[in-house]
Parts: sequence; C-alpha cells; structure tokens
Amino acid sequence: MYLAIVLLPLLGAILGAVIALAGARARFPGAEPSDDHHAPHADHGAHAAQAHADGGQDDHHGPVEPAAAGSRATEIITTSLLMIACVLAWIAFWKVGFGHQDERVRLFTWMISADLKVDWALRIDTLTAVMLVVVTTVSALVHLYSIGYMAEDPYRPRFFAYLSLFTFAMLALVTADNLAQMFFGWEGVGLASYLLIGFWYHKPEANAAAIKAFVVNRVGDFGFALGIFGVFMMTSSIDFDTIFAAAPSLTGKTIDFFGWRADALTLICLLLFMGAMGKSAQFLLHTWLPDAMEGPTPVSALIHAATMVTAGVFMVARLSPLFELAPNAAAFVTLIGATTAFFAATVGLVQNDIKRIVAYSTCSQLGYMFVAMGVGAYSVGMFHLFTHAFFKALLFLGSGSVIMAMHHEQDIRNMGGLRKKIPFTYWCMVIGTLALTGFPLTAGYFSKDAIIEAAYSGRNPFAIYAFVMTVIAAFMTAFYSWRLIYKTFHGAPHDQRHYDAAHESPLVILIPLGVLAVGSLGAGFAFKEFFAGHEVEHFFRESLKQGHIIDEMHHVPFIVAWLPTVMLALGWGLAAYMYLLHPEIAPRLARQHDALYRFLLNKWYVDELYNLIFVRPALWFGRVFWKGGDGYIIDGFGPDGVSARVLDITRNIVRLQTGYLYHYAFAMLIGAAALITWFMFSGAGVH
Repeated sequence: MYLAIVLLPLLGAILGAVIALAGARARFPGAEPSDDHHAPHADHGAHAAQAHADGGQDDHHGPVEPAAAGSRATEIITTSLLMIACVLAWIAFWKVGFGHQDERVRLFTWMISADLKVDWALRIDTLTAVMLVVVTTVSALVHLYSIGYMAEDPYRPRFFAYLSLFTFAMLALVTADNLAQMFFGWEGVGLASYLLIGFWYHKPEANAAAIKAFVVNRVGDFGFALGIFGVFMMTSSIDFDTIFAAAPSLTGKTIDFFGWRADALTLICLLLFMGAMGKSAQFLLHTWLPDAMEGPTPVSALIHAATMVTAGVFMVARLSPLFELAPNAAAFVTLIGATTAFFAATVGLVQNDIKRIVAYSTCSQLGYMFVAMGVGAYSVGMFHLFTHAFFKALLFLGSGSVIMAMHHEQDIRNMGGLRKKIPFTYWCMVIGTLALTGFPLTAGYFSKDAIIEAAYSGRNPFAIYAFVMTVIAAFMTAFYSWRLIYKTFHGAPHDQRHYDAAHESPLVILIPLGVLAVGSLGAGFAFKEFFAGHEVEHFFRESLKQGHIIDEMHHVPFIVAWLPTVMLALGWGLAAYMYLLHPEIAPRLARQHDALYRFLLNKWYVDELYNLIFVRPALWFGRVFWKGGDGYIIDGFGPDGVSARVLDITRNIVRLQTGYLYHYAFAMLIGAAALITWFMFSGAGVH
C-alpha cells in the first residue's frame, strides 16, 4: 500500500509525459510553436477558459490553439491515480496514527561506498502519515481543479505530467528513511517547481521567476548538503535511526569550521536549517516565493499550500532529536520564523495582486510553523502545517476562480461587487479567510493560537520576541485578508465590462473548493487533541521529539489565550472601517506616509539590496572575464589570434601567385642575382 502511494503519481507522470510527447510530435513534427500566444501578465489557463466561455476567442491573442492530442486521457489518468493514492494515504493515516502500526519498508540497496551504505526504504510513522495525507489530498484536488482551470491550454498533458512528477518527488521526500533519500526528494521538488513555475515559457516573467526560484533554493540546498556531510562525518551514517541514536554522544563535541571551533550539533543543525530556509521561503531566502505566482494558479496552490514550502518544516520536525540537543540552533529557528511572520505580514498589507497577497500570507504562516519548531512544540507546528494546507489551498484555488470570473484580471483594485456574481466562490473565500485569521472554531483558530501559546511558554532566548511578533502578525493577517475580501467581493464594480461578463466557475472547479472549505472548517477541531492536546504522545509516539511545552501551553494566562482572537477582531474591524465604510482613507494614508508605503510595496527593498550586493557584481565579474579574459586574452592571443595571423600570411602569399610567366621569370632572376651576390661577398666560393 505504501509503495503504491509513492509510485502512483510517478506512473501518472510517466504516462502524462509519453502522451505529451506523442501529442507534440503529432501536432508539430519539428517542435512546439514559438509564437507568443501566452498571456504576458496573467494566467493563460484562466483567460483561455474564459475565452472559451466567451466564444472561443482570447481578446489578447486571438483564437485559442486546439488542445493537444490525448489531453483528456492525461487528465483522467493522472487525476484518477492521485485520487487512488489519496484514499490509500487516508487509510495509512488511520492505520499508523490510530492503529500504532509503524513500518519500515526496505526496497533495495541504493548506494555503497566505503563506510557509506544507503538503502532505499520507506519510513512509515505518524509524521510521515500526516504528510502523506496532506500531499495527496491537496494534489488530488489540484489535479481535479486543473481539468477546469487549464481547459483550453494546448499543453495540458505536459502540465499534468509535471503536477504528478512534483507529487512523486514530495512523497519520496516525506517517506525518506535517510538524508540521501530525503535529498533526492528535496531536489526533485525543486526541479518540478522550476518546470511548473516556468510552464508558460513564452513569458519572460515566468522564465525569470522559475530561474529565481531555482537559484535561491540552490543557496539553501548548499547548506543542507553541508549539513548532511557534517552528520556523516560525526556519526559515519546518514540513516535516521543511527543518527538519532548517536546524537546524545555528540553533545559537547566540536567541528573545525574554517578555523572556528564550532559546536558540532549547533553547526550541523544551522546548516540543515539553511536548506529549510530556502525551501520554505524564510526571511532572506524568501524572495523567490512571490515571483513564483507567474505560474498557473493550480501550481501556486500545490507548491505554496501543502507541498514544497512545507518541506522545510517537515525536515526540522523529522530531525527534532537533533534540534532538541542544539538549543542555540533552535533559538535561531525561532528568530527567523518570528521575523518572517512579521515581515511577510507587513508586505501583505499593501499588495494588490490577489495571488501575491495569498503568497505573502503563506510566507508569514510558514514563519509561525518555524516558531513552533524553534520553541520545541513540533507537533503544534505540524498541526498548523496540516490545517494550513486546507485553507491556503482553498484561498489559492478560490483566487483562481476569481481570476477566471474577471477574465484574467488579478489586481484587486479593478474588482469589486463579485459576491453577487460568484456567490459559491465568495463563501469559500470567506471560509478560507476565517480559518486563516483564526476565527473561533475554524481550523486556523486551533493551530495558530496554539503556536502563539507555545511561543509564550517557550524557554529559548527568542521565545518572547516570537510571541510579540506572532501576535502583531495575527492583527496584520486579519487586516490584509479582509481587505482582500472587501475589495474583491464588496463595494461597486471597478471594471464594469468584466463584471458584467463574470459568472461562476464550472463544477469541476467548485468541487475542490467545497471539499477544502469543509477541511478549513473542521480539520482543527477534529484533530486538536492529537496534535496539540493530551493525545500527542500516543499519536506521534517516537516520530517526533516530545517535550513539556504541550502541558505548559494549557496553563497560559487567560489574556494570552484570547489575545489572537482580540487581534483578529481589531484587524477585521479596521479593514471593514477602511474599505467598507470609508474607502477614501487608504489612498490618503498612502500619500501621507509615502516613504513607508513604498518601503512595504517594494518588500523592504530586499530584492534591490540583493541586486546591488550580489547580482550586479556577479554580472560585472562575468562581463570582465567574458570580454577581457575569454574574448581579448584567450581568444585574442589564442585560437582566434593564431588563426587570424595564419589567414593574414596566407592572404599575402596568395598575392604572389599571379599566373604571369614574366613575373615568375623576374622572381627567378632576382633570386639568382641574390644567390650570386651572397656567394661573392661571403667568400663561399673561394678555396
């Protein structure tokens, strides 16, 4: 069963790729067309589907291309396989989590090199079972949603093959039994995300976003690889069971790191967390995530809701026995998580692209998860990962439904009044927003509030800082989330033409929204005791390191327990006041505080700073070595220089070959005269 869960998406990816290649060869014997028929600024799938509804014509790019051969077959095959994997994952979740049937399924020996022996094995415990449910559920719903959303895209087989490949890589990551196997899945999701973000490769923005995501993640992955090397150097193994057994003996040991005697466990955990920072878009390595919105909306839901961005959180949870023994590294995790939660929330306040607002919300909520990991509440962090998957996927897919209704428009300033046109999407977005902001009894209420209580109860040096930052972020989250709702669905329409043409999405899109809405409402209450209550130890058992913080969370002061709800009420009330009752206030405040507004709108100028520090010097060095080193010196004095001189010499020699007899006779006469003269003056002829 467990092997089937992992391999079914891979089978779907292979079949999808075969159909995509066959369809491409049938339609275009040479290659895919190079004409720029994709949308320059918005989701092509969205306006292709809308164009179909409006009579088959995209008002920006003319008639939509015919779908690739086998598109329907690819959709049915990949979606069906994911649905089967999803059902099996829920069975496994019940069997492992509640039936206490942990397993290790060894498949084959993968690598042997001296002391290094790596088996490919599936590690099935409660932590894995939780991730299996999250990944397969969201992926199956995204596959189903994509059937409607990408309805008129001509390259659907390729898209569905990429989706399934991404899901397989993530499942390989979460079932890993050693660090090498985890790294395989880690890099697999990086590759698949590159392919999905840049799916519309005719768009320069999509290509740039895909490259940026790939490069930034390589920075984090370099640290992750160094951490794996450090683990092997200290324990002679990368197998989880062996590492965890040897971890206590590493306490007090040091590593010579560039002349610095560093604590071994602290350094290893910091390097491993560097990988998590890149994959989970934490502060300083977050810059790729908002740009990734250039991919189709289903990609945004799959990558940013439940899968790739949560890989870092899962990795820290899996390695909790190491982080528990490295308090300084855990404190750093808390610091970065809290800073990310605050930073992303401030940027989300002023964004106008509906998908970017939700993306910064994701970045902020990932910060919450790392706060929980840093203070030792690993199960609570996993609880928020679990609930967040439902309501964040709901918000992304709901945003896609809005984009379709508005005929590819993504700027919330150009929307308004849509609740009457798309009521089902409206209520689903409201449910997702209630859960995100922590409205009582919704999924986010139980998980996010538990993180804030854990931060208050934490004992590391940055716990109180994290408590303050997460409380402030809760206020800002409520404000920008309800700002999105009010500007999109309430008030007067800002684009009457698109508003008049707006209509509800097809059923194949609404069904995933409905399922995710149910999860956003009920997932928190149904599982709170198992993730953040008295059943934690029995539920997670040895898959997570268990501390005393869960018990301490239940004894926080009354005001601390209710503070997140107060922040929700204040943020919600302020958003209603500014965007429902007095919409003129927001533009006036932006003008009055122009510097602050631009600072937030430009995302704290982190991208510009990186451009100044890293990108421009790198380009300058590259240009110097290209033009000066390679072009002028190597080519100039090397191959190009030699070949040029040879050509010059032969060109001049060729001029001597005139073809006239008297020229040759004259040259012979001159030669004979020169030879005689030489003999006469050198004395060569005298004996």
